[in-house]
Amino acid sequence: MGYINELRLRVGKLPLVMVGAGVLVFDARGRVLLLRRSDNGCWGVPGGMTEPGETVEDTARRETREETGLEVSGLSLFGVFSGPELHYRYPNGDEVHNVSVVYTAGHVAGSVRLAPEEHAEFGYFDLHALPAAISPPVMPVLRELARRRPGGRRRPRGTREGG
Repeated sequence: MGYINELRLRVGKLPLVMVGAGVLVFDARGRVLLLRRSDNGCWGVPGGMTEPGETVEDTARRETREETGLEVSGLSLFGVFSGPELHYRYPNGDEVHNVSVVYTAGHVAGSVRLAPEEHAEFGYFDLHALPAAISPPVMPVLRELARRRPGGRRRPRGTREGG
């Protein structure tokens, strides 16, 4: 049983403050990788919650590997996101107030292989052609990404062509 499940046994559905990490992965055309969750159909970036004793950077690498099969390195801090926009209620009723530490991947190795229990599909998207159902806590991250990259096409150094 994982840390979050143990906490949920004690606190039920009460809101938890959760620290997590996500990674912005780009293909050679500068499009961002998004994954569609199996539980709610919403799209988001690879990432997840930090386990006790784990650094957020290690969380970012682990979650990306678990969710996509990709190995990411050369991580650069993109931003830390928190506040009311990152409150979320999961389909099962669990509530969280996310503190999300988001990185960009400088180097990506491997091919996307989704964990089907978590994600139904993936795609690389131009910032101006995102799917409609973006996970609410991911919206501030993508808005900031679009603000910093208004053309949505610049290729980050060290990236490779993807799906």
